[in-house]
Amino acid sequence: MDNHFTLSVIIPVYNCERFIEKAVMSVLQQPEVTEIVVVDDGSSDGSLALLKHLQQEQPRMHLYQHPNNANKGRSASRNLGIQKATGDYIAFLDADDYFLPNRFVNDIKVFQENEKCDGIYSAVGFHFYRTITTEEQSQLKLNTMTTGIEPDSLFDALISGKYGFFHIDGLTVKKSMFDATGLFNETLVVSEDSDLFWKMALKTRLVGGVLEEPVAKRGIHDANIFNRDDLYQIYVIKMYESLIAWSSNNSIPLAKIDTLLKWIWLLKFKQKNGLLQNTIYWSKLFFENQKLLFTYLSIKYFPIIRQRQILFPFLYQKN
Repeated sequence: MDNHFTLSVIIPVYNCERFIEKAVMSVLQQPEVTEIVVVDDGSSDGSLALLKHLQQEQPRMHLYQHPNNANKGRSASRNLGIQKATGDYIAFLDADDYFLPNRFVNDIKVFQENEKCDGIYSAVGFHFYRTITTEEQSQLKLNTMTTGIEPDSLFDALISGKYGFFHIDGLTVKKSMFDATGLFNETLVVSEDSDLFWKMALKTRLVGGVLEEPVAKRGIHDANIFNRDDLYQIYVIKMYESLIAWSSNNSIPLAKIDTLLKWIWLLKFKQKNGLLQNTIYWSKLFFENQKLLFTYLSIKYFPIIRQRQILFPFLYQKN
């Protein structure tokens, strides 16, 4: 192992007494990990007591809490972990998941061979702690990109979903990457990981690692938050809005912002709102992003014009 490779693994914990010891031990089995940064997010079960016990036994493990033992959510907990981490490289593990053996062997090799690489994404599998349905058996096999994507094309690949997705458990990045992207968006209850992944794809260079077999396993149980469709209906649009605001302030090309706006348009279209309601929404969106207000995008997505483009596309075709 490269003695200069210092790696911090961040684990946010909220009421995961059932799973957390397995998660921590799976990290300790990785010789490349120099420290485990565990952030207890105001747990009300036995998680904190168990973590304190593990900390006494494991010198590589460091335990933190928010002021007054507050519950601030996954994003704030991961952000605290990033701020406390001392490693030059950062990886993440959810408290109900676990790493497989040799999790970081390929990552070190890729980083050593590619100095321009800012991060690596690898495949993540699934471990079921409950009865699996037929639909889940066919769908939840491997959380991965189906092929390696050139870094410059990764954003378009991720937003389209054509080549799959990657999971935070399979991501290893340089800590310096967060200088370019910022930290996790603490206003997003869900989709905060996609928000950051897409910022990484827009601003840095991510490459594919081990894509055909898992380097970690996601724990599937009745309390998983990705079962909350009601939250995703609210926060997916908020994620796009967040990305547009961030992009307009980070010199992201208008063509990429156009893609984000297109997806918001599709989501709003499914809501079947009236013209007045849509006009208010889009006016507010562009006034909140002043740098976009005087671009072609504010005209393109003005509801009356946009609807005419959809109904009469031949009027807007270039000769």
